[in-house]
Amino acid sequence: MFTIQKFMQYNTWANQKTVEILASVDDNTLDTEMKSSFPTIRKTLMHVWDAQQIWLLRLQGQPTTKWPSQDFAGSTEELYKAFIHDSQAFADFIAGKDHAYLDGEIVYKNMKGVEFKNGVEGILFHVVNHGTFHRGQILTMLRELGFTSFPSQDLITFLREV
Repeated sequence: MFTIQKFMQYNTWANQKTVEILASVDDNTLDTEMKSSFPTIRKTLMHVWDAQQIWLLRLQGQPTTKWPSQDFAGSTEELYKAFIHDSQAFADFIAGKDHAYLDGEIVYKNMKGVEFKNGVEGILFHVVNHGTFHRGQILTMLRELGFTSFPSQDLITFLREV
């Protein structure tokens, strides 16, 4: 049976695949500006990391008042480690939740202080879909920079491997 918990595991797996790809490129490549939702690969990756962390904090009932990466001053390797660590922490958090929680709703405020109410499962689908969208952008940006070979990050590939 396919569950939202497995979907969150997929998100971690796909993020790991992205980091494995990015580990083979230098900082200049990560910071090359181009037209996309975010101007560099690094900023796109940090956006995915920020979004995941914001949603995890909201699901944990914690306020979100700034982008989590705002104070990050570590190396590229530290960024990759933190991103994967936090992806796994999110998946682990969800793995420990029962159907009542996953079928429930939360009330939270965005960073502007506006209150919203959403279903937990919908939020989780959003987190994974959002990450998939931006991981695709990262691969497209790499293609624009001349990289041509990438391992599959498709959900079906994940499902074949687990």
